[in-house]
Amino acid sequence: LGDVYKRQPLNGIRIAAVLHVTKETAVLIRTLMRGGAEIWLAASNPMSTQDDVAAALALSGVHVFAWRGETQEEYFWAIDKITECEPHIVIDDGGDLHVHLNIQKPSTAVRIYGGTEETTTGVIRLRAMEKDGVLKYPVIAVNNALTKYLFDNRYGTGQSTIDGILRATNILLAGKTVVVAGYGWVGRGIAWRLRGMGAHVIITEVNPVRALEALMDGFEVMKMDRAAEIGDVFITATGNIDVITKEHYLKMKDGAILANAGHFDVEVSVKDLENIATSKRELRECVTEYSLPNNKRLYLLGKGRLVNLVCAEGHPSEVMDMSFANQALSIRYIVERHNSLDKKVYDVPKEIDLEVAELKLKSMGIEIDRLTENQRKYIESWLF
Repeated sequence: LGDVYKRQPLNGIRIAAVLHVTKETAVLIRTLMRGGAEIWLAASNPMSTQDDVAAALALSGVHVFAWRGETQEEYFWAIDKITECEPHIVIDDGGDLHVHLNIQKPSTAVRIYGGTEETTTGVIRLRAMEKDGVLKYPVIAVNNALTKYLFDNRYGTGQSTIDGILRATNILLAGKTVVVAGYGWVGRGIAWRLRGMGAHVIITEVNPVRALEALMDGFEVMKMDRAAEIGDVFITATGNIDVITKEHYLKMKDGAILANAGHFDVEVSVKDLENIATSKRELRECVTEYSLPNNKRLYLLGKGRLVNLVCAEGHPSEVMDMSFANQALSIRYIVERHNSLDKKVYDVPKEIDLEVAELKLKSMGIEIDRLTENQRKYIESWLF
């Protein structure tokens, strides 16, 4: 995107961004700055910030309000703080910034050109806001781009979730029974990679189509109540609350490991663990041991937060480049067309999605065929 941003299409634009502050995010921020933007940055998770990256961005002129280990109060303070810049554009990962602006600061929200959303959870929240008539600016759902969810959600989360679990525990996955809750793009990416490492994978689902797909992909499918009794490792990837609760904990094996790959720390009920545990202790960074009344022990990774970012470094840059290219090009699109956009959630324009795919292939030195004129006419015609 270097050539695109040499023209500085974002000159004079203020951007408020809530993102995981990692080295991959830093490249996006530097690209936007090269385009002329002024950036105010907060973290989208209290535990995911890489402090050295945050410091480097601050030294380069970014207004950074993020550090690893924020309290919940500090997390929301930082989100509020970046809105003081009166942004033209907002970038979010999870929806907390969008909700804060539209509900707590409507006078600021109505002046915003538009925004983007990085993740599935945030897009779900934004569609609900649009439905309820509270969304005050257009938002492009970057998560819905093919070059985002087919690669970032599936391959990126699939690998980085396992990376986080292994860094935290150093267990052998081969031969383990691993329960993956949810078979969306994130869940299937995790499941496929676990199978490749020799694990026996069980899928739990509430969507009958996804459950059927998991079954025909070769995975065992069952209810969480049953899976709780036989799993060695549990990974949640649903975006919903209370996926694993007290009733499941009490059925689990001694030594079962609990990890969450969803955006918020609500899928593995930490509250239930705290309520039923007779004691707990921190065994090592990212691993908390809970002793239960039945004399069994459960091990929670990363305090129930995003295991790939709390216990590891998040997605590799080789997949985040496509996600953040979608972000940068979508932001330029909003700046250039905001006067003609309605206050609703848009998918990434098809031309941007295709451009990102072409740029990625070019960066990898791969060339593909092009349709001939006769081929194009053939597939566009109903007369053969």
